Amino acid sequence: MYRLSVSLDSPAKNLALDEALLDWAEMQPGGVELVRLWEPDVPFVVVGRSSRLEQEVDLAACQQQGVSVFRRSSGGAAIATGPGCLMYAVILSYHQRPELRPIDQAHSAVLDRMLKAVRPLVPNVACAGTSDLILQTSPAGQTSPTCKNRGWKFSGNSMRAKRNHFLYHGTLLCNFDLSLITTCLRTPPRQPEYREQRSHDQFVVNLSVPIETLREAIFKSWEAHDFLTNWPREQTFKLATTRYLQESWTRLL
Repeated sequence: MYRLSVSLDSPAKNLALDEALLDWAEMQPGGVELVRLWEPDVPFVVVGRSSRLEQEVDLAACQQQGVSVFRRSSGGAAIATGPGCLMYAVILSYHQRPELRPIDQAHSAVLDRMLKAVRPLVPNVACAGTSDLILQTSPAGQTSPTCKNRGWKFSGNSMRAKRNHFLYHGTLLCNFDLSLITTCLRTPPRQPEYREQRSHDQFVVNLSVPIETLREAIFKSWEAHDFLTNWPREQTFKLATTRYLQESWTRLL
């Protein structure tokens, strides 16, 4: 499996690279698989492919904070990210893993592998909801008496499938300014049961592990040993310019 550790100089380019990698994989004979890890250098908000901006994002607060808003090509709800987050993208081949065509199997396979990477660093982690990773104990080590299912989210994820490959990508909160989530995001219109209507500040948590340590653990967990040097630069920059920087894409005009 290939590994790629590239953080580009703008949110639009970084989002475009995930999509370009999926397109590139589709063109490779016999299928190809890879893991990409990157770190944002500025805070920004990303909404899902079908998200309604005003429903999920406080646009006025984002403007006040100087936080730009973008739209990704995969589904799911809005996220806030920035320095202190480790972003990941996994591209897997249906040729090599035909059992992952059912969406629930894809979720399970990827998240189980991500847990395998995180668990030696942080105990009591688990999957919850459709595609969340959680701590089962609070940062202070105390479970909440009002939370029946117990779980504090540190990772949200989404996927996009094509004919021969699928992209699975998400955010790992390591040492992120969690107040930006409360400031920039509205209460999501759809919530997993385990959230129990908690506000953002009662629901999300940092792993509090060094990003570099987590990065190496993820590459090791996926057995991603081959460095990808010829990544699709031209397609990435084209997508950033023609799609991710366009207001018509972000606002679905």
